[in-house]
Amino acid sequence: MLIDGRAIANDILAELRSQLRPDKMLAAVLVGNNPQSKSFLKQKEKMAESLGVPFHLYQFDDSISEEELIREIQKIGFDDEVGGIIVQLPLPEHYKRDAVISAINPKKDIDAMTPGSKKYVSPLPVEVVKDVLRFVGEDLLGKKVAVVGRGFLVGKPIIDWLTAEGILFEVFHSKSDLSEIKNYDLVITGVGKAGFINPDMLKPGTGVIDFGYDMKDGKIGGDFDASNVNSQMLNVAFYTPTPGGTGPVLVAEIFKNFYKLNS
Repeated sequence: MLIDGRAIANDILAELRSQLRPDKMLAAVLVGNNPQSKSFLKQKEKMAESLGVPFHLYQFDDSISEEELIREIQKIGFDDEVGGIIVQLPLPEHYKRDAVISAINPKKDIDAMTPGSKKYVSPLPVEVVKDVLRFVGEDLLGKKVAVVGRGFLVGKPIIDWLTAEGILFEVFHSKSDLSEIKNYDLVITGVGKAGFINPDMLKPGTGVIDFGYDMKDGKIGGDFDASNVNSQMLNVAFYTPTPGGTGPVLVAEIFKNFYKLNS
């Protein structure tokens, strides 16, 4: 089963439209001119417009000092008109990511990247995994999960969640021997290497939730290679394509968190 992320996202947006829209602005911070970051922010702005949520982009040149950037993010966090803050990652390399992120007001951190925000909202990739599992009518009870990639944005929050839930899982990374993933029922991947995982690596009935995003031969692709869908997909119970899989769901979950923080 190919998972239509846009359908899941539309269900989330329909639920939000039935609620009282927060009388607040969504603020996004972009440092530099990363084209991929700009593309992601355009998707978020478009969804904000569809919900009638005011969206404001604070763009800074990558010559801004880290101290000044932190002050600017703190200033945005103190603005009563701002109900949620996104700091678009990755930051240019000369900034300390954790120091910059720690400047976000936890009560307005809709990405749930600061420790203090966890009491208000859940990390986005965790909610996306829950959304996809609900969509296919499965849960993790008795399942073995492979998490491929242990990065800050995807792998780490999912690992923390699985640990808290007591789910049996194993962590793999970009240099791992992936021959062992054939022993797992669900593969959650976020390495960002197009075609890193092939259907024939998996046992029959495996589900794949792919957060990977990469450009290969001029095309957008995920970690999971779905190009042989007709010949090899008998191994796969379901998978999220790239684009059109986890991406739209993740953006919709941003606004779900925005509504939660301002309810």
